[in-house]
Amino acid sequence: MPRVALATHPAIELEYRVDGPADGPAVLLIMGLGVPYTRWPEALVAGLVARGFRVVRFDNRDSGRSTHLNDAPVPNLAAALAGGPLEAPYRLNDMAADGIALLDHLGIKRAHIVGASMGGAIAQITAARWPERVRSLISIMSSSGNPALPPPIPAAAAALFAPLPRERDEASIVADGIRRYRAVASPAYPVEEAWLTALLQAEFRRAFNPRGVARQMAAIFADGDRRARLATIQAPTLVLHGAEDPLILPACGADVAAHVPGAVFATIPGMGHDFPPALAPALATRLADFMTAAESA
Repeated sequence: MPRVALATHPAIELEYRVDGPADGPAVLLIMGLGVPYTRWPEALVAGLVARGFRVVRFDNRDSGRSTHLNDAPVPNLAAALAGGPLEAPYRLNDMAADGIALLDHLGIKRAHIVGASMGGAIAQITAARWPERVRSLISIMSSSGNPALPPPIPAAAAALFAPLPRERDEASIVADGIRRYRAVASPAYPVEEAWLTALLQAEFRRAFNPRGVARQMAAIFADGDRRARLATIQAPTLVLHGAEDPLILPACGADVAAHVPGAVFATIPGMGHDFPPALAPALATRLADFMTAAESA
């Protein structure tokens, strides 16, 4: 897959992929914490392409095959959670600027911006900072950063913050990833063990960068409350959330929608904090319908 050095940060290169017709309305998909763009279901991408959209995916900085900022410090997240200082080598604002730089490289003036989890927060920032570049915003399983919102359920929080296994070989990391995935997965759409194992094996082989995950998480913590920025968003906005999400609870998605003027909020029954393959075709239809309506508007 191609890589591009960012005009705004030449030391950072993003690996990306483009699918669909060159003249189709552009869609920028932004993935969440620590996982590569391959976590977007292929059936979802195929569904958007079948509706005529040009789909752009990329690995965020510090994940996948994009640049790992190994010279940057590793934040002490435990100390930050205990109320200590937090050193974030970069912010979500910087990650949003990465996506805009990628659109510049591809010659895309405006795009539908779709983000999941951390990617949803980045998408929100993109819509607030660059309104002239955003046709519509779709924020999935994300939050507003409002500190008064409910936290993850204990089992999901434990899965997120649990230390990695002592052994860092593929088998150990994949087994650990399966446990974490199961803790937040969609209860109504269980995934097969073989499918999940293959997914996590491919991600391990693509890149294993736990220090990058820590830096991305520090960027999330440092971003804070986005409600004032959400109020400035002008693009048509859809907020989707799994009704059974144990990591970022549905109330968090509802708070995003409550602060974006005119936003539509919808929960998906039986969905947790993942993209199970069985849901991908329906999600593609939901996204395509909303973006098509935004195009018409």
